[in-house]
Amino acid sequence: MARFSVQKPFSPNSWSRFPLFNRRLHTNPQLTDQFLSLLPFCRKNQDLRALKSLLILHGLITHQPLIKQFISQCCNVGFPDLALSAFKTIETPSLYLQNLLLRTLSDNGLFEDVVLVYRKCRNSGLSSDNYTYPFVVKACAVLCDVRFGNTVHCSVLRTGFGENLVVQTALLDFYSKVGEMANARKLFDEIPQPDSVAWNALISGYSLNGLDYEVLRVFQDMRFVGVKPNASTLASIFPVFSRAAVNDIAISLHGLAYKLGYSEDESLVPALISMYANCGDLSAARDVFDTSSRKNAAIWNAVISAYTRNHKPENALSMFQTMITDEMKPNIVTFVSLLPSSENLGIRCIESFHTYVIKFGFEKEISIITALLSVYAKLGNIDSAKFFFHNVRLKNRLLWNSMVSAYAGNGVWGRSLDSFSLMQKDGFKPDSISIISVLSSCSGLKATLLGKSAHAFTIKNDIDSNLNVSNAFLAFYCNCCELVYSFRIFDRMVLKSVVSWNTMISGCVNNGELERAMLVFDRMRQNVNFDLVTLISILPSCHENPILGLNIHSFAVKTGLTTDVSLCNALVSIYVNCGDLDSVRLVFDDMPRRTVVSWNAILTGCRLHNLQTEAIELFKEMTKEEEEEDRKPNYVTLLNVLPSCYTLLQGKSIHAYAFRRWVPLETPLLTSLMIMYARFENLASCTRLFSVGDKTNISLWNTIISSHLLSQNGASAFSFFIELLRNEINPDDVTILNLVSACVHLKSLQISNSVLSYVVRKGFDKDVAVRNSLIDMYAKCGSISTARMLFEDGGPRTDPVSWSSIINGYGLHGDGVEALALYSRMKLLNLRPDKVTYTSILSACSHAGLFEQGLMVFDAMIGDGILPGVEHYGCMVDLLGRTGRLDEAYEIVKNLPGGSNVNALESVLGACLSHGNYSLGEEIGRHLLVLDVKKIKDCGPYVILHNIYAAAGKWVEANNVRMVMQQKQFSKDPGFSFGV
Repeated sequence: MARFSVQKPFSPNSWSRFPLFNRRLHTNPQLTDQFLSLLPFCRKNQDLRALKSLLILHGLITHQPLIKQFISQCCNVGFPDLALSAFKTIETPSLYLQNLLLRTLSDNGLFEDVVLVYRKCRNSGLSSDNYTYPFVVKACAVLCDVRFGNTVHCSVLRTGFGENLVVQTALLDFYSKVGEMANARKLFDEIPQPDSVAWNALISGYSLNGLDYEVLRVFQDMRFVGVKPNASTLASIFPVFSRAAVNDIAISLHGLAYKLGYSEDESLVPALISMYANCGDLSAARDVFDTSSRKNAAIWNAVISAYTRNHKPENALSMFQTMITDEMKPNIVTFVSLLPSSENLGIRCIESFHTYVIKFGFEKEISIITALLSVYAKLGNIDSAKFFFHNVRLKNRLLWNSMVSAYAGNGVWGRSLDSFSLMQKDGFKPDSISIISVLSSCSGLKATLLGKSAHAFTIKNDIDSNLNVSNAFLAFYCNCCELVYSFRIFDRMVLKSVVSWNTMISGCVNNGELERAMLVFDRMRQNVNFDLVTLISILPSCHENPILGLNIHSFAVKTGLTTDVSLCNALVSIYVNCGDLDSVRLVFDDMPRRTVVSWNAILTGCRLHNLQTEAIELFKEMTKEEEEEDRKPNYVTLLNVLPSCYTLLQGKSIHAYAFRRWVPLETPLLTSLMIMYARFENLASCTRLFSVGDKTNISLWNTIISSHLLSQNGASAFSFFIELLRNEINPDDVTILNLVSACVHLKSLQISNSVLSYVVRKGFDKDVAVRNSLIDMYAKCGSISTARMLFEDGGPRTDPVSWSSIINGYGLHGDGVEALALYSRMKLLNLRPDKVTYTSILSACSHAGLFEQGLMVFDAMIGDGILPGVEHYGCMVDLLGRTGRLDEAYEIVKNLPGGSNVNALESVLGACLSHGNYSLGEEIGRHLLVLDVKKIKDCGPYVILHNIYAAAGKWVEANNVRMVMQQKQFSKDPGFSFGV
């Protein structure tokens, strides 16, 4: 029979072949010895299950000696589930059997069952000893069951095992793992002569809870009392110096491990690799790996994790491939280390990892499923993430958190909140990670009330003290424009990290509280050291304050942060906005490395300040450095360069570059190309680009309409608007503004009335910019009464552009008196005119010849603190010229800021001809003849000068002017008439 049991698994059917044995076993209890003799040969799960079935079948399941031996065998061969089910049938288990089962359950990670067995034994009156308590205390530590752990501690003290070193060490480890280091230290101090295991437990506890200073202090005390550190001691100390990320200390500790003979210890090698990795010294970490003589899975996992934590997924992938080649079987930790950082390797690589997961049989491991779910979600494949989630029958809290986070990260905020709710219905209490994901969704939905509910939940469940949760609430309230709540939380936070300060600074900047952001920054400098993110967050508040930006720049120089590309890009943007182009160039030239963002930032500065030549030269320089992927010009680069093209050939070259480099012709780039061609009156190219664009995008239609307006072709602009309506595309306010401009070009009151009807019907008349353009349109089309009606019906008239438009309209109609009346009315309403408004008033006075009133308005403008510009001086020159004050007009022209202005000179010259002051006209003419031809756009000044000489009878001088016109290739367009 013994031979039979080895060759073939036991089963009830095979036992039925021995009826004599069955009968005698049931009728003669003494024959149980034969049954017990078979038990050692049962080493497979199916054999033991067959024996258990026979015990039940023959009514021997209550036979205590048999069942105890059965449990013992199950424990010895590693089948805790069978041992546990048999143990439940024993009414009065022995201490030995209890301890044996507790050890087996603990070794197999069944800690909840450890607690259940201990409770059952205690309720049945069974005592515990120094062998029982360590397993139970360990289970409490793993389960983080502080309350039951304290109960066990009381039982230990009550039963007199409080001074047992093994039990004390287990309790010390328990308090360390649940974060109660004060109790752990108190317990350690009560140990008369702690051994290395107790010292290691205390050091590990401090290290686990991030109390690095205490770790070093205890380590010193350990060396002082003469206890020799072992591999476990060093494995607990290494993470402390990993967090410090000081390479010199890492090398010293490595030397200590070598001196003590532990440098090749299998438990210490992974810790050494991790320490060097945290210090950023991947070459040293790789050397430790390469010199290790016995590479187990933990060592392979450590080096893979080292690469992933240092953002080197390609190297991690290479190590994984080598691991497979070396026939080292990966485990769960391998894939959990590898998957989170593999999102940058692409979907094909993720799918390959997924294949390996299935190959090695880990597809049902919940930690692997959670990692796969997260990485697919990060790649935007939310369907795959949902597939993994719904295929897990028994979900844990980590999986629920990952799904909530997956929805939040992909902008499916409603589903994220639904998952959060279902998670609670499934019996899982949200933790800090759950709350952070939910707040992200509330922030995306601007659901302030839901976010406040989450806040109440965290306070009720005592999660609000968690630093990461507090930082998440700071960000949430800042994103929802609730800075008051953010500051309340911030001021109550006992511990503030750099992230807390950065969140508040960024929140203040994003909410327009720039001065408050600087105050928070000043407070931060008094409490913690700022970092790179701090400076990048605070820089946007310096957009209009170059001195403040300079101060931030100096902070960056002092702290050595100017080598960071992101910060340099932010500095370039700040100096561009402040108009300090010299500083822009200095920062740009000093950058150790430039990305496409760097080039785009400086090109933006050139575009904003009309530095066309510099922009083109920079683009040429950029194309020479495009061998690296992050330096290649993108469509944003081309958007900045195209407006700087001052010849059609340059524009075509940029277009060709985009085509050759496969730069996607997205709508913004397409419209920019169309505008470029329109500037050079190449409407055929505009139309071709329009034909290949996305006709459902309204900006494409707006661009083709404005392109024809640039070419003074209002009729074509209208035809495209009609085509837009036929295609059932809804126009926007920009379309309407272009349409109104087309009406101004056509000067047709009938078409203008039709446009007004359409605008009112579609509700665009409520837009201030559209209403102002309508006022201007009717004024220029000859219906000042309609323009005035639109102005008066516009509701509260607080927009200075509206006043400027109607005043300018009256000026165009020569009604200076009404224009001045509107100006006076504006002042009575305490509305401050701006530069444009004053230009309109002065122009109206000029057209009406109201010299005294115009002079008063000019003085009032200076009194309002507005510095006169060339356009204001031009109006005054025209006003003086119209009223015959030619000498005063000429004096203003000669003293204009930036030198004489051609338009102003032409205005005075025309006045000289009108008023017969030929001598002054000749003097101005001589001044015009020596001007650069580039400053004179047409032949107008020369024609007026020719007529002055002709009127004065100086025909020789008149002919000389005509010759100059011919030399400079000016010609006067011949007149024509519609008269018959």
